[in-house]
Amino acid sequence: MSIEDLESIALAMVAPGKGIIAIDESTNTIKKRFESVGIENTEENRRAYRELLLTTPALSEHISGAILYDETIRQSTKDGVPFTQIMKKNGIIPGIKVDKGTVPLAGFPGDVVTEGLDGLRERLAEYVKLGAQFAKWRAVINISEDNPSSTAIEANTHALARYAALCQEAGLVPMVEPEVIMDGDHSIEVSYEVHEAVLRSLFNALYEHNVLVEGTILKVSMVIPGKESDEQVSVEEVAEATVRVLKTTAPATLPGIVFLSGGQNDEQSTAHLNAMNRMGPHPWPLSFSYGRAMQQAALKLWSKDMKSNYGEAQKVVHARAKDNGLAALGQWKG
Repeated sequence: MSIEDLESIALAMVAPGKGIIAIDESTNTIKKRFESVGIENTEENRRAYRELLLTTPALSEHISGAILYDETIRQSTKDGVPFTQIMKKNGIIPGIKVDKGTVPLAGFPGDVVTEGLDGLRERLAEYVKLGAQFAKWRAVINISEDNPSSTAIEANTHALARYAALCQEAGLVPMVEPEVIMDGDHSIEVSYEVHEAVLRSLFNALYEHNVLVEGTILKVSMVIPGKESDEQVSVEEVAEATVRVLKTTAPATLPGIVFLSGGQNDEQSTAHLNAMNRMGPHPWPLSFSYGRAMQQAALKLWSKDMKSNYGEAQKVVHARAKDNGLAALGQWKG
């Protein structure tokens, strides 16, 4: 695939007023989500839930793509149509999570590094055959008095760059996700400093690995105080700090930036995105790639009656997509 093809897919992923739904939870993570609302964690229930999300009527009005899990990209609707086939028919770009999760970084207590590079070239080739057009790799950066170490930042951004280069070799748009975790009592200033260090390291690593930025999407956390912090910050302060760190670190040639919700509630994640876009124009589109913030309300409704509430749950999914699509244009009214 040429760079022009990669660039066109990347631009379609951040088309005006559209974002990405993340339904790439591992089996263990979806188990926790299901248990919280009383749903049994069976393969059929997982398949049915993902079908509910992916077949939501008119979803592509506000959703450009969906990140899938290994199990999900191999599944089909109840009528036997592969999910990737129905997604493409409905104008939704299939993506796939390819990292293998985090492990402790030896020698640096509190820091973690993401695994999954071994055998990745072969896995990417298979995912292309299954219909994927982009991939995602998540790095996790913890904040405490001792974390993150510079070694942890470099190890994680190096892995992101190696993954991104392999994706582009396979003809996939890499979504690079360095998530600065909200856990902790750190201030918004500390969050800013860590984001700046991580993003500088990331784009240096991408350059060193000959990754074409024009065919890459950045998925990033917002600059926000830790969840245990007593600091009170406004929506505008979060938006201003986040945009400032991105303008300081992200090249203008990047096709687009999408945010993760990262522990924020539904309204917070939408309000922050909306405020950022009202500050524009920016060098790149700012959109969303939300998981829980897109799904949780619909999951709760569906769990109460999985047959009768199916259509109503889909309406909730569409409503959340619409709100965030408007926020991606700076037009959400709240």
